[in-house]
Amino acid sequence: MARVAIVTGGTRGIGRAICEKLQGAGFTVIANYAGNDAAAEQLKADTGIQSYKWDVGDHEACLEGCSRVSDEVGPVDVVVNNAGITRDGTLHKMSYDDWHEVMRINLGGCFNMA
Repeated sequence: MARVAIVTGGTRGIGRAICEKLQGAGFTVIANYAGNDAAAEQLKADTGIQSYKWDVGDHEACLEGCSRVSDEVGPVDVVVNNAGITRDGTLHKMSYDDWHEVMRINLGGCFNMA
């Protein structure tokens, strides 16, 4: 049985490239994503890689998403914490809400997926 890997932010860009490399190395790959359904559908069409939608910044969503993957695909062996967002601007000009959202996803997502 192939090892199972979840790649957060896995449907586009660097995340998609990571998914494809892991698939090429023999992993069963699950791409996690938060919002771009078209990219998830395109990834599936191009590679056969399955995508699961949840917000990595939401702890409960991560627990539920990982549990669903385990139940439907198999135990998760590898997690690649790739998901991240930017709110362009220098720190001293960044709003609290932008800062909080960046930290919730970029840092909180790593904690939530651990």
